[in-house]
Amino acid sequence: MKKYFLMMLIVIVGLSLAGFVSAADKDAIKAQVDEIVVAIEGGKPVSDFADAAKIQPHYVYIMEESGNVLVHPSLTGQNLKEKVAPAYDAVVQATLEGNWVKYEWDGKEKNAYVRKTKTGVIVGSGY
Repeated sequence: MKKYFLMMLIVIVGLSLAGFVSAADKDAIKAQVDEIVVAIEGGKPVSDFADAAKIQPHYVYIMEESGNVLVHPSLTGQNLKEKVAPAYDAVVQATLEGNWVKYEWDGKEKNAYVRKTKTGVIVGSGY
């Protein structure tokens, strides 16, 4: 009985930690997105942030309000609205101040910090 209880406890703890994202991770995601928004508003081209899409596990993506993806690990050049409408519907809720949104991607819940630039480009990252 003790072995069974111990195994169940290990499984429960493991599952709990698998979905755990610390406050520090959330702060880092927000800081990165905010920094990119400020840089774009300062005149830096969106293409300068292509490498940020390669950083795992919290890669950055950038898209136009229409859904055209400008920077992403695998969707650059595609339209998110046409490809995955529920994700687009969440991400397009970005504000100038930035906000957290939730959506489903490949059967998993995603949480993303998204922020819109003054020109309407949306920058996001999450977990």
